[in-house]
Amino acid sequence: MFLSHFGFPDREQEYSFTMGLKRTCYDTVYPFLVISKHGLRMLDFEPVTILYGGNGSGKTTVLNVIAEKLGLQRDTLYNRSNFFEDYTGMCSYKAIGSIPADSRIITSDDVFDFMLNLRSINDGIDRKREELLEDYLDTKYSHFQMRSLDDYEQLKKVNAARRHTQSKYVRENLRDNVREHSNGESAFLYFADKIKENSLYLLDEPENSLSPEKQQELLRFLEDSVRFFGCQFIIATHSPFLLSMKGAKIYDMDEETVDVKRWTELPNVRAYYEFFKRYEKEF
Repeated sequence: MFLSHFGFPDREQEYSFTMGLKRTCYDTVYPFLVISKHGLRMLDFEPVTILYGGNGSGKTTVLNVIAEKLGLQRDTLYNRSNFFEDYTGMCSYKAIGSIPADSRIITSDDVFDFMLNLRSINDGIDRKREELLEDYLDTKYSHFQMRSLDDYEQLKKVNAARRHTQSKYVRENLRDNVREHSNGESAFLYFADKIKENSLYLLDEPENSLSPEKQQELLRFLEDSVRFFGCQFIIATHSPFLLSMKGAKIYDMDEETVDVKRWTELPNVRAYYEFFKRYEKEF
């Protein structure tokens, strides 16, 4: 545990601030008046705390506010209005010791950008592979004759092409190859790379781009990171797999007043349960 609890301004504090604004050129006071609409004043954390709720419930805003207040690392920009500093200045938190330097927030945009970058690298490697295939054929069947020491490098290249098969020649010339992954594999690689030991992590809908199988693999990875490697997680998710995480404290942000619930009580999970129960005989 690194973060014990986090406090947000109440409606009265927010209204006092917004009513006193002199800056009339802005059409929004975000993140003011978002989190407080469900009566959320304080989050008390466990090693795993989950924020559950639909779009517009404020769970992503909560993560961004906490990350901003704590100064956590992040890879991509987010919807940060001109009032973020004003809002976070009114927030409070209690840490147990200091927040580790490796702590960070990981969002869907981070994972998506990583997958795009990896795909771009692999596209470049594919083009290089095609060039090497052509180069192999041109070199192997060329009528090369060494006339001076200036031709030595070309001689080595010709000998390599004649000594190796086409595939081995290409592999040896692509030593920096990045193996292509599916989107799910790439997304999981990102989490495995970014999540270190003994740190605090805020995860915003980490199930995006992950198949049900990969979501369960991520679940096991996160549970092991808590149990064996001293990590603390605050997660915004809809995934029934992640909601089932052992020992997780779950805040239902769809309620009129935010409440703590068991994962089996959540509407999203109940919808899955009732659907499969309806077709149970077909299994």
